[in-house]
Amino acid sequence: MSALATPAQPTPRPGEGVISWNINTACNYRCSYCTQRFKEDRGRWSRDTPRFLAAFARLPGRWEIKLSGGEPFVHPTLDELTAGLAGLGHRVSVVTNFSASRDKLRAFVAAARGRIGVFSCSLHLEYVDTEAALDELLARARWLQGELDVARDPALPAPHLCVTTVATRAVLPRLPALATRCAEAGVVFKVQPEKQAREVIDYSPAEATQLLALGGHNNTGRVRHGFRGLPCWAGARYFILDDLGQAFRCYPARRFKLERMGDFLAPDFALPDVAAPCLYDSCNCTVPIARGMMPRPDALGSEPAWENGE
Repeated sequence: MSALATPAQPTPRPGEGVISWNINTACNYRCSYCTQRFKEDRGRWSRDTPRFLAAFARLPGRWEIKLSGGEPFVHPTLDELTAGLAGLGHRVSVVTNFSASRDKLRAFVAAARGRIGVFSCSLHLEYVDTEAALDELLARARWLQGELDVARDPALPAPHLCVTTVATRAVLPRLPALATRCAEAGVVFKVQPEKQAREVIDYSPAEATQLLALGGHNNTGRVRHGFRGLPCWAGARYFILDDLGQAFRCYPARRFKLERMGDFLAPDFALPDVAAPCLYDSCNCTVPIARGMMPRPDALGSEPAWENGE
């Protein structure tokens, strides 16, 4: 990648922070492409709800707490955690395989008290493997969007529901038709590149072009992202939290066991309030990207070396 044409300045400080909280390792699915399939312990979950809520209460201002796992809807105290976070004034987002019943989904919406941000439904085609199953999933997605709209707090941003799927090479030919089905159902559809050994797989130029035609990774217009050296608010206005309470600056930091931020549950846990340079060649999580936490390299005059999967 060529040198930046202009010095990179941090983006404006995000008013709302974001935390990606992996609340458990347990999941009722075993997808062949899952990045967590080699975990030794797939049964852990965040057990000390009062201590976690006390830690969230110490955070300054409003945060979006993005619940993921594992599968959040198999967490035994999901509704209690959600109600607690909403009661603290935070917003709650979730990433789920969308296998939960309507009763469980309805209970989650009620617990969030109108404070749901993003509801991301992961479509796993190894489990939703018939036209009837896909029809049912899209019908539940439309129903849930209606529930979210009715329950929303008008003082907050509107809740956003989307359906995502992992673009494995096996399913690439099916994705355009799937995108059309979602569009016809009025459901936002996003693709996510497959990762192996914690990195985006080496898509061919033709495959990368297919992904870009579908919007790229979560509609960012790229398959892979690189921000090394650019100032990023991760670690200050965004961080990763695991089910044990350990915090890391971002997903690449946790992957490489770097930039560990300490025990979130400790009373003296504190966050800096400055943007710091990215240390990684690739960023696999689009949460800080979508929320404008770092400058885009192409906007600064650098070559878009990542956008075609090169």
